[in-house]
Amino acid sequence: MNYSTLKKTVALSLATAFAIAANAQDTMPTTSSAKTFGGRSQYRTWTLGLNGGGTVPVVITGGTNDFGRNVKFGEYTVGAYYGLSLRKQLGHVFGLQGNLYRGHVISYNKNSGTSLTGGSGIYSSTETKVQYDANLSGVFTLGSIDFLNRKNAVNFYATVGYGIIAYNPVVFSTYGVADATHPFVDGKGSYGDPGENHDYIKEAYIPVGVGVKFKLSDRVAIDLGYDAKFIDGDNFDGVYAGGTSKDKFSVAHAGLEFSLGSKSKPDLTWSNPIAMMYDELKDPTLRQEVEALKGRVTNVEQAVEDMKKDSDGDGVADYLDKCPNTPAGAKVDGAGCELDTDGDGVPDWKDKCPTEKGTAELNGCPAMETATMEGVSNIQFEYNSSVLRTSSYATLDKVSSSMRADNNMMLQLDGHASAEGTDAYNMQLSIDRANAVKTYLVNSGVDAKRIATKGYGETRPIASNATEEGRELNRRVEFRQK
Repeated sequence: MNYSTLKKTVALSLATAFAIAANAQDTMPTTSSAKTFGGRSQYRTWTLGLNGGGTVPVVITGGTNDFGRNVKFGEYTVGAYYGLSLRKQLGHVFGLQGNLYRGHVISYNKNSGTSLTGGSGIYSSTETKVQYDANLSGVFTLGSIDFLNRKNAVNFYATVGYGIIAYNPVVFSTYGVADATHPFVDGKGSYGDPGENHDYIKEAYIPVGVGVKFKLSDRVAIDLGYDAKFIDGDNFDGVYAGGTSKDKFSVAHAGLEFSLGSKSKPDLTWSNPIAMMYDELKDPTLRQEVEALKGRVTNVEQAVEDMKKDSDGDGVADYLDKCPNTPAGAKVDGAGCELDTDGDGVPDWKDKCPTEKGTAELNGCPAMETATMEGVSNIQFEYNSSVLRTSSYATLDKVSSSMRADNNMMLQLDGHASAEGTDAYNMQLSIDRANAVKTYLVNSGVDAKRIATKGYGETRPIASNATEEGRELNRRVEFRQK
């Protein structure tokens, strides 16, 4: 087959494929079982291809080659090339494809029989026999010629990869004629290092290609493509050109692809994700599910708001609150009940002595004991003062004398205050008054370890704080023998 015949064949194949694809599109189903973001498992992703075509010793990108067209007839002679492929589609636009081919490439000496650089001798033509051509390529689907339609019937693609090719160039002294008067050179069995007998030369190469596919049915598609193969070597035609160029050739092929896998699944290669999304949005069942979901979301939001409700404002939501009507400002535990640290029945928020068991009458404080020192009066203080009066020295000296005479005596000093000022201030003032008495006794010779102090603030009045006389009595330190 010559080059012009190949061009006519490709043109006819294209026209036929377009007609078949247009008819096939009318009969394709308009719905798909696949869902958006459903993953590759819902598709058929494996495709087997069978194809055949022709070769010429040039590529469409140009560049130098040691060989070319038949200068006698001004055209190329097309060699046969055939093989199979297996592709794994990884997404809507990309897949990985393994290819395996064999065939031959026919080329001619562009110098019409003269000796080429490198001393390879005089030859007129070469038939390079390809034992195998194996490559792994990435396949990029570039788009569909009918991308505005729901279903694609025509896809364009581009490929690039890496491969290994094993070949044996047979060099003829004239245009492919081999007889007694027209010898040829076949290097088969002589390749490799001295002592080795290899039938084929092995080289790496880069395949780059483009093509178009026409979908005939849910399982079958026509594949028309072109590949340019750039070989990492300079003896594909049996001639070395002194390392000035690398050899290359082209393959135009036509074939069929067969989608493998379950019939119930669509083919990922031909799936249209935009149409799929449209179908899902248009699906009345989906719309009903969306509306139902909105209702469930509203119910959940309302339930959350109900769970956050805290009617008594104690910081514990109603559904967890075991004491739902606690007073505002009351300190509560995790169950929403009022805290009562000392367990005296008076909640902490109104217990003046929250760490000591007391009575409700004394606002949670314990009743005053009567075991004071016999014959010892309380020490009185001025308003807002913790300074000892000189009138109290006689009482203090008496207490000191008794304690120094009896080393087993232990004493507690209870400080008190009247109701003027804040609770916190009066508590500290009562402590300061008790410490002032202790300091005097320690300075008089009493061991400090035998004296304890405690402040009660204004919580234990012995007289009414409504009168000045009562307030004066409440500003005191009491002596409690332990």
